Amino acid sequence: MQFIKNIFILLIVCSASIASGQDLEFVMKTSKQKLGINERLRVDFEMNRDGDHFTPPDFSNFTVVGGPNQSVSNSWINGKRTYKKTYSYFLAPKKRGTFTISQASIVIEGNTYKTTPKKIQVTAAVDIPKDPNDPSYVASEGVHLVAEISNTNPYLNEAITVVYKLYISPTIGADHINEIDSPRYNDFWSQIINTQNEKVQNGKYNGEDYRFLVYKKAVLYPQKTGKLDIEPLSLDLALRVPTNRRDIFGGVVMSRVNRTISAGRKTINVKALPEAGKPLDFTGAVGTFDFDVQASKTALDATESLQLNISVEGTGNLKLFKLPKVTLPSSLEVYEPEHDEKVRTTLSGMKGSITDSYTIVPQYKGKYPIPSISFSYFDLKTKQYKRLSSEEILIDVLNGPASHSANAENNRDSAVNKQEVVSNTDHFAFIKTQTDFSTIKQSYFFKTNLFWSLLLLPLLAIPLAIVIRNKKADRDADVSGNKIRKANKLVKKYLGHAKKSLGQKEAFYIALEKALHNYLKAKLHIETSDMSKEKIIDLLKGKQVDEVVITDFISLIERCELARYTPIDIATMQEDFEKAGATISLIDKQAR
Repeated sequence: MQFIKNIFILLIVCSASIASGQDLEFVMKTSKQKLGINERLRVDFEMNRDGDHFTPPDFSNFTVVGGPNQSVSNSWINGKRTYKKTYSYFLAPKKRGTFTISQASIVIEGNTYKTTPKKIQVTAAVDIPKDPNDPSYVASEGVHLVAEISNTNPYLNEAITVVYKLYISPTIGADHINEIDSPRYNDFWSQIINTQNEKVQNGKYNGEDYRFLVYKKAVLYPQKTGKLDIEPLSLDLALRVPTNRRDIFGGVVMSRVNRTISAGRKTINVKALPEAGKPLDFTGAVGTFDFDVQASKTALDATESLQLNISVEGTGNLKLFKLPKVTLPSSLEVYEPEHDEKVRTTLSGMKGSITDSYTIVPQYKGKYPIPSISFSYFDLKTKQYKRLSSEEILIDVLNGPASHSANAENNRDSAVNKQEVVSNTDHFAFIKTQTDFSTIKQSYFFKTNLFWSLLLLPLLAIPLAIVIRNKKADRDADVSGNKIRKANKLVKKYLGHAKKSLGQKEAFYIALEKALHNYLKAKLHIETSDMSKEKIIDLLKGKQVDEVVITDFISLIERCELARYTPIDIATMQEDFEKAGATISLIDKQAR
């Protein structure tokens, strides 16, 4: 019996040894090695044992449009266990050429394993087979992004609108929309119109029924003449596309597809404003305006103040021109004007008013005219220049000293009407000759304690002033440090705004996004224009920040970008706020 027991134990040990002797595999597999620039590449990293600290390649020549997706399979066949874990990425090539996908790494049982690099050839765009059963083809035919431009031949500084509409076939579902390339609108003054409350509508595209969403609106004022390009808007969409398969209940099986679409580059031709009839005082105002000059009072005393308001109201490029200056007599003291803008921007352009308010203080008594003031603009309705002029305003200073010119005139009058001086023998009668003065004890300030203190205090303050000045000079010269300190202050400021805005989705995520961006400015020394996700990841990796922390930080930025399209409750906002604080703290601790 003991012999049989020993045999059984020996068999178990041998089986375990065979199982543990199974070769460990960690490999990279690609869906194809040659593809067109308009196609997608799937990359799988497979392993037959579980591991930790998976680090993917940088995919520098590709855009990650999907993933990482993680799947695990665990099965027993004839008593033999089979395990497989896979990380999947979906990539879009950035340009043509032959590129190498570098190594991925993972730690399994304390050892680091790496995949073999693979070369991928990217060719020119290829014809995608028109297979109605291919989910990628169905997605390409059923999803469109269109940029509608109100006017392709505007005048300089004339408002045009760009409306981006996303058309999706009723049979396709959209789970996720990510803006991967935003137009910068070079050579335009631009204003993005809020589309948060836009709802999905039904409409037609190429004569077929579609659902569409107004994704973005922009108002543009061209600042140069000639042909100007409007850069394309590019979106990455996670879609659910119907297939020809059915489930056990007869329902259509949906396939998940990632697709990148673009509105395409648009060109407009900007006309110069006509030279014929252009007024000499024209400052670039284009639109339809009213002009008004008002004084808060026209009668006052010297050294009192009045307000002179010069305002333009109407529709046009209100923020892009200057109001005319006022010229006043030298006897009226004039302060620099306070500029006030009450302008809102809609799809039809800027509307509202701008005002320059001058504070005027008269110094002398008299009447002072404020001459007529003129304002010129180009009227888009009549295609002609127009001039508006104010009425002359008379300021009456009732009480106060006479001006120098008035005194000179009075002196001439008194010289003509001289009278004989009458002699008076009592000239000094008002002087008192009898007094009761008493002696006053004199006290001297010289050589007192207060005297010596006041004498030595400036001498002692000189070294302190030199030290303070040197420190200030060093601080002013530290441009990078000043930027970091300023960005850190902004991080605290916007995190505070985000905390106060909990429950207000748009305000909360705008403040949180600003806090994250300013933190990156301070920590990574980069500007907002350079903040691509790939660069952020590379810089954080270079500072030896953990992959999990980097992923959390990127997911927070993506959450801020997509918040307006996703219903989010206050509990999620609180979680994101706490996650932002914890992630920033971890990066501070880990970054080197």
